[in-house]
Amino acid sequence: MTKKDDDIDVIDRVTTKTTPKTQKPSMYRVLLLNDDYTPMDFVVVVLMKFFNKSIEEAEKITLNVHKKGVGECGVYTYEVAETKVMLVTDFAKQNQQPLKCIMEKNE
Repeated sequence: MTKKDDDIDVIDRVTTKTTPKTQKPSMYRVLLLNDDYTPMDFVVVVLMKFFNKSIEEAEKITLNVHKKGVGECGVYTYEVAETKVMLVTDFAKQNQQPLKCIMEKNE
């Protein structure tokens, strides 16, 4: 709206402030899968090296992988999970181990 005020146009303005709505990012579980060839000691090393697990935590997860066929290494954002899967997969290949590391959306 424009008004005349002493021969000067004055514009009434309404300022609105919008606050952006941010959502929490989706989280992904990084999992190790059991196979018949990868030594348990190698899995422990992977868990300690790439997931900062203590020796006790690493051994517990390794036993889950061995007994249940799968073990959870951690829950991360997509980019972090993807990077960890890639690092573990590359490390396993460099060491000629068939260890499989995958990620899945955390429900």
